Amino acid sequence: MKLDIRTVEPSQLKAELLRLRDAEKMDFLENLVGMDWGEEGGLGVVYMLYSTATGKRENLRCSTADRVNPVLPTASDLWDIANIYEREVYDFYGIIFAGHPDMRRIYLREDWVGYPMRKDDDPIKENPFDAKNMTNEQLADTTKEYELLPDGTLKAKDNVIFDEDDYVVNIGPQHPSTHGVLHFRVALNGELIKRIDPVLGYIHRGVEKLNESMTYPQTLALTDRLDYISAQQSRHALCACIEQAMGVEVSDRVKVIRTIMDELQRIDSHLLFFGCLCQDLGATTAFLYAFRDREKILDIFEETCGGRLIINYNMIGGVQYDLHPNFQKRVKDFIVIMRKNIQEYYDIFADNVIAHNRLDGVGTLTKEQVISYGCTGGSGRAAGWSNDVRKLEPYGAYDRVDFNEIVLEDGDSYARLIVRLREILESLSIIEQLIDNIPEGNFREKMKPIIKVPEGTYYNAVEASRGRFGVFLESHGDKSPYRLHYRATGLPLVAIMDEACRGEKIADLISIGGTLDYVVPDIDR
Repeated sequence: MKLDIRTVEPSQLKAELLRLRDAEKMDFLENLVGMDWGEEGGLGVVYMLYSTATGKRENLRCSTADRVNPVLPTASDLWDIANIYEREVYDFYGIIFAGHPDMRRIYLREDWVGYPMRKDDDPIKENPFDAKNMTNEQLADTTKEYELLPDGTLKAKDNVIFDEDDYVVNIGPQHPSTHGVLHFRVALNGELIKRIDPVLGYIHRGVEKLNESMTYPQTLALTDRLDYISAQQSRHALCACIEQAMGVEVSDRVKVIRTIMDELQRIDSHLLFFGCLCQDLGATTAFLYAFRDREKILDIFEETCGGRLIINYNMIGGVQYDLHPNFQKRVKDFIVIMRKNIQEYYDIFADNVIAHNRLDGVGTLTKEQVISYGCTGGSGRAAGWSNDVRKLEPYGAYDRVDFNEIVLEDGDSYARLIVRLREILESLSIIEQLIDNIPEGNFREKMKPIIKVPEGTYYNAVEASRGRFGVFLESHGDKSPYRLHYRATGLPLVAIMDEACRGEKIADLISIGGTLDYVVPDIDR
């Protein structure tokens, strides 16, 4: 959809954000997008706000012409997720958020020179790849907080991350149970967690910067490499965003194929989640069972799509290939097997007393917390937040099928496990309703050799395996996007780790992180 964005002056921004949160009940900060509109438009931010009570949306734009010392007021005291979003914007654009307690870089090294998402920045020139720049990074133990004084100058103060007598241990960046290079600095009081400081960016690839130099078809390849177990869904979101912007209507056949593939991908992801969680807690048999069943989905993907993990199936206007002749039979066979085997998951692990002892009442989050941090998907639904994009904003063929949104109230690690196991059954039901009713028609619409998106700002979201995945696109009418930003599903899940783990035992950190189900390449995009 094309976004309707209202402009707010920096001097009025904080008051307007406060009004929207309190008077308009805008409790969900869906997205916060850093922008460089050039010398004329300045540096700034787009805020995308949503009310879970009323369903109302509001999009704001705020910018400053000062490129030397760009300053905007912080929103981190209004929505918890703004803390990490604003650090991201500071890292890439150099915008200082006055009142933010932690103005450190979040992806790049603290000694990085420049702000690479600015249009006038030359990161390679400023940061040559040589021995001088390959030294070990020294992580800061203090943060900067800036206050904007009446005369327009900034006053800085240091905030301490850890107390002097804190015992700090490092979980990662290389750790068998973080499933990627993710680093938590953990302050302990005995065996209880006092605070977690996440350190990101070990595999940051600059995907959003790369997008600016690519044509629209070229950008598609990068979506599969974000959350690799949401590859179908992420690429679906980008293709649909571009199609909607161009006024391209895909066939009913494509809509159904994309929906089936999305649900197979969701089952694939939930099986990986279950298997890895079991392995983290020592249940190797359950891990093997999950991977046994997941392999059947990967075989189906490979036969039709040509890939197993990096799938490259969705294209602008449709899909790369039509369905393989064996597709329907193999999918229906898988449904029968999966419905039977999922009971084994309960028998071996989910109903086991050990699983209950390790997960019940551990890492509990409230509905208000998951909304403030923007934790969508199963992690949010386990705490009582109904947030399924497939229900709220149906796309593809989701308006043609009946399924239940699994919402629980406990908000603990066990609830997050059960939500995903139940969602597997709902995904099977969705596929079952569509697999014998795939319409005839084109599997891909004919597109122009050079694709140009009409000028404007667009947004599209889908329900990926870990929640709401959003594509923010600003086009100036060229063959490459002016700005292409992804709302990562995993960033809120890492942001809330400190909240979920405080007061819990260090032994439970891995199980809490496992049930939140973040994927590192999605975070370090």
